[in-house]
Amino acid sequence: MRLVIAKCSVDYAGRLSAHLPLATRLLMVKSDGSLLVHSDGGSYKPLNWMSPPCSLAVSAPDGLQADAGITELWTVTHAKTADQVIVSLYEVEHDSAHDLGIDPGLIKDGVEAHLQKLLAEHIHLLGDGHTLVRREYMTAIGPVDILARDAQGASVAVELKRRGDIDGVEQLTRYLELMNRDPHLAPVVGVFAAQQIKPQARTLAEDRGIRCLVLDYDAMRGLDDTASKLF
Repeated sequence: MRLVIAKCSVDYAGRLSAHLPLATRLLMVKSDGSLLVHSDGGSYKPLNWMSPPCSLAVSAPDGLQADAGITELWTVTHAKTADQVIVSLYEVEHDSAHDLGIDPGLIKDGVEAHLQKLLAEHIHLLGDGHTLVRREYMTAIGPVDILARDAQGASVAVELKRRGDIDGVEQLTRYLELMNRDPHLAPVVGVFAAQQIKPQARTLAEDRGIRCLVLDYDAMRGLDDTASKLF
């Protein structure tokens, strides 16, 4: 991972356009090719970013740009959409690279781990004809909670959360982008499963062709036996 603290401006061009005026920011370039632009506020969420697959090209400014104080230009281009993030660097205060090694992935808490086990046992909840391939299917960037196949034999990747938010959708998107490069798995469709799914996460998932599934934890554990109730 490369970490750069620099005075910069940022422009996003593609399906939408956005501009970040000149300010000091943290630029993160990850080993998967992604770029994230952070400020000193806003918690974990970047101000702008480009997800992989993408490429980074570094170029020198032209005469007018150099006169304006720009010392270097970063152009990050998405391989599929051709969207671009252009970072104009004025002054670099810090530049370092760090090898973080292989990340073991997120360790699920007790409920999420139990949800995974229960869904594997009740794989029909994904739909008629679905079959389990395995739990914790390992990829180069971490384990997918469940790998299954649908009635037609297509691969299905399932990401499980207690509460489904945008981060979970982004995580599943990264898995899908990687898995769909594997000819033995592709095409792979995604299912985002959780006890609760936030409206923003559902909108993002559906926009990316990911199906959402709300899980009833008590019913899966057999604690909500409606057939035995009188009313």
